[in-house]
Amino acid sequence: MPHPLVEQFRFTRREWLRGLKGVNEEDALKHFGPMNCISWTVGHLAWHEQRYWLERVQGIILYPELNELFSFGAEMCSPS
Repeated sequence: MPHPLVEQFRFTRREWLRGLKGVNEEDALKHFGPMNCISWTVGHLAWHEQRYWLERVQGIILYPELNELFSFGAEMCSPS
């Protein structure tokens, strides 16, 4: 049986994927005022996953660019 945090992570990812169904790239790149676009938010979540599940626990950084582009305080951008 997986750890409860792993189950929560899996649930959250499934819900995110369900929520993104039907969103095309054009819509994912739109900014509304100072808010980040959906594509940046997805990158930010990837940064969180890498940081908490790989970097802090195992010392592994698979995608260093996540730390530059999508970390807390990173500049606004619209990745495809």
